[in-house]
Amino acid sequence: MRKLIRFLINKVPRIYLIRFSYAFSWVVAIFYKGNKYYCPVCEGHFRKFLPYGYTDKNSDNRLCPNCLSLERHRLVWLYLKNETDFFTKPMKMLHIAPEQPFYKRFKSIKTLDYVTADLESPLAEYHFDIHEIPFDDNTFDFVMCNHVLEHVEDEFKATKEIYRVLKPGGFAILQVPVNNKLKETYEDKTITDPKEREKHFGQYDHVRMHGLDYPKRLEKSGFTVDSIDYVHKFSKEDIERMRLPENELLYIARK
Repeated sequence: MRKLIRFLINKVPRIYLIRFSYAFSWVVAIFYKGNKYYCPVCEGHFRKFLPYGYTDKNSDNRLCPNCLSLERHRLVWLYLKNETDFFTKPMKMLHIAPEQPFYKRFKSIKTLDYVTADLESPLAEYHFDIHEIPFDDNTFDFVMCNHVLEHVEDEFKATKEIYRVLKPGGFAILQVPVNNKLKETYEDKTITDPKEREKHFGQYDHVRMHGLDYPKRLEKSGFTVDSIDYVHKFSKEDIERMRLPENELLYIARK
């Protein structure tokens, strides 16, 4: 199973992976039913989660067999559910690079005006470059843009655009993979070969490796940023049972 998933991630274009994944999860979830692990997004119980990752390192027991949530999705979901009025307050949301675990669930929220966008994802209703977002100033109450900014050429321009379309008093969740051993974000625009990018930035299509200065980088675009260690509000037993990311902060950026 691990080899199959890694092959699909590395070799199959993302647009086809998204279309294939619904049928895949429907079949696989049946065989992974159990009581050891719990996904708070789909509320499913499983004997184990699926492996996920481009390499063997830290790839085991990560992906929900039913809704395809990863650790970071489950953490964001719990924060929105427990700490905000996202599910009950009328608001307009822009979801950049919409994630499958959230897509149908967000669309079903009656109080949410849900707008999705991506360069090519079939889940998105709008297709555009994040460097030039085609919406007016002060349009959205909430913007979610997770694991995108490590891919874009000009991070500052992209975050300025997100700030621009966000309403005063609105907030954004802008997660990226952060290397906690780096004080400053590492980027080198001369590195363009996919193998070299994987070596330097951790993945073949990343153009930078974010460090502990990530909140300050967001603040340069105008945001006020709260770095929240939300995972440790849960017990060790619950962190393991829900397979949450123990070393990930939530970056809540406010206008």
